[in-house]
Amino acid sequence: MSAIYKREFMSYFTSPVGYAVLAAFMFFSGIFFYYQCLYTGTTSMSGVFQSMFLIVMFIIPLITMRSFADDRKNKTDQALLTAPVGIPSIVISKFLSALSIFALCLCSFLIEGVALTILAKADWSVIIGNIFGMIILAASFISIGLFISSLTESSIVAAIVSFVVNVLISLLDTISYTAHIDVLTKITDAISFQGRYGNFALGQISLSDVVFFVTVTCLFLFLTDRVVERRRWA
Repeated sequence: MSAIYKREFMSYFTSPVGYAVLAAFMFFSGIFFYYQCLYTGTTSMSGVFQSMFLIVMFIIPLITMRSFADDRKNKTDQALLTAPVGIPSIVISKFLSALSIFALCLCSFLIEGVALTILAKADWSVIIGNIFGMIILAASFISIGLFISSLTESSIVAAIVSFVVNVLISLLDTISYTAHIDVLTKITDAISFQGRYGNFALGQISLSDVVFFVTVTCLFLFLTDRVVERRRWA
């Protein structure tokens, strides 16, 4: 499992993808930090984390698009599937490698927190809580992206479909606000990624929000496992 994790993690830096993701994330994080903290003179980073939701939604597909699709395209998936390692270990290794790349992106928030501490007084409990919320949000998006990548041999198709799915997820709040059907509103509120992540951005850590994101992550990792297992015996 560790060998697969290392291979997958290093693969992000043998192509421009890893560098592009890190650069894009830190660029937008810096822009939001400047305008919402330094420019306005506030020490609260809640606005930065809320603004980064859309950036995360578009960056994650770039991280996950090659996970399984490239293996199928390059015909290296059969060698991996016949290796003496279980399918769950393969899926989890790819998931952890993608999550590790995203965790590197989050270092930008630590740098910004240190800058706030030097200039004023940063609330580190809120910053750490927000980082935790963004990690479990990203874990959900990554699991969805891995599932989509496992369904195709084209990384471009995997990225586009993941983008579309993430956009639809972000529109749940719009549906909730515009719908005048109580049942529909309750359903969209319950499964709204942005709404639940917004609680973390405000410094509110709720067990129900944590359980929701963990459940989504486990569900799509399980579905990915089933897809890969079916191809193993095809």
